[in-house]
Amino acid sequence: MVTAYVVVTVLTIAANAAIAAGDYAKLDFVLANSAEVHVPRSWVPVLATLKAAGAAGLLLGLLGVRPLGFAAAAGLVLFYAGALITHVRARVFHNIAFPGTCFALAAASLALAATA
Repeated sequence: MVTAYVVVTVLTIAANAAIAAGDYAKLDFVLANSAEVHVPRSWVPVLATLKAAGAAGLLLGLLGVRPLGFAAAAGLVLFYAGALITHVRARVFHNIAFPGTCFALAAASLALAATA
């Protein structure tokens, strides 16, 4: 169980760190996606900070601060639930797999953190 926790959490950290970097860099696909789901461009750096904070919290959880890792995973679950709701409300389904995958990774990290 510990191996699964580490592997899934590392994948979750990598995914969130990568997309946070893309958000901070204001990559074209990030700006296009946010516009398509009606998220103001000014929110992109704030959302990137939340993703980066989640990744950092997960990393600290792996390094021994378990309550912080658990809280970070819970925060990311809520974050990506909001992202999924935003996609559904905007009726943008062609790229909903990305927030769905991130939601699944965060939920798996949360479940494994609770049992590890």
